[in-house]
Amino acid sequence: MAERDQLLRALKQVLKLRGMRYADLARGLGVSEPTVKRMLSTGRIDLARLERICGLLDIDLFELVRLARGARAGRVHLEPAQEEALAADPRLLLVFHLLGNDWKVPAIRREFGLDVPEVTLLLARLDRLRLVELLPRDRVRLRVARDFEWREDGPVRRRYAQVATGEFLRDAFGGRDALLVMEVRELGDSSIAVLRRKLEHLAAEFREMAAIDATLPPARRRSAGMLLALRPWVFSLLDSLRGAQPGRAGGDESDGGPGRAPRRRKSASD
Repeated sequence: MAERDQLLRALKQVLKLRGMRYADLARGLGVSEPTVKRMLSTGRIDLARLERICGLLDIDLFELVRLARGARAGRVHLEPAQEEALAADPRLLLVFHLLGNDWKVPAIRREFGLDVPEVTLLLARLDRLRLVELLPRDRVRLRVARDFEWREDGPVRRRYAQVATGEFLRDAFGGRDALLVMEVRELGDSSIAVLRRKLEHLAAEFREMAAIDATLPPARRRSAGMLLALRPWVFSLLDSLRGAQPGRAGGDESDGGPGRAPRRRKSASD
């Protein structure tokens, strides 16, 4: 019963992330929309129909089962020693990243100009780190969850996060699929907490989409980056203007707080 419920949840998740409605699925299956709703609520779906549904959603049955089994409530991290090894060797990190995105070993060699001995050594190291399992004929199986997260204070983020963030933002964000939004407002603690949860949920959805789309052929996938950031912050321009007022050496946050106009001081005539 629990396994069936997990499979149904995974199926509904893929349906949502593919942007398909029950009506779309019904048309593809040649049945009525109420029939689709009943199937997805009761779980009474035979194997042949389940395979047809997977075909319409561009996901194979094996991958759907893997997604159902891999559903988690909490965050998953690599072991500290595994992160240390990846952070210390950019090529090792690159190959591991590509394998985690379902790249095949021959494609990695062709695309990045790596020779066979070098790739073999890198794969052997990943195997010793228990990050992958080497299989016959250049096949590799991940031994860690695809949806893992780098440790916030871990070696990979310490070494690469600042460089990657700077490189990511060096763009006009003018392309069709690009989006850059920056808002600075004053919020209460509860609103900030709600906003943080929403951003964490969006990041989790991004990873879920990547896990599902990993089943698509490489020609139908593109690398996409998403940067989420939230922190207490006052634009330096405000501080510079505050400090430029006559008779003031700098911003005094007691006079209105960060980002606020300073309160007018009382004079003898008031």
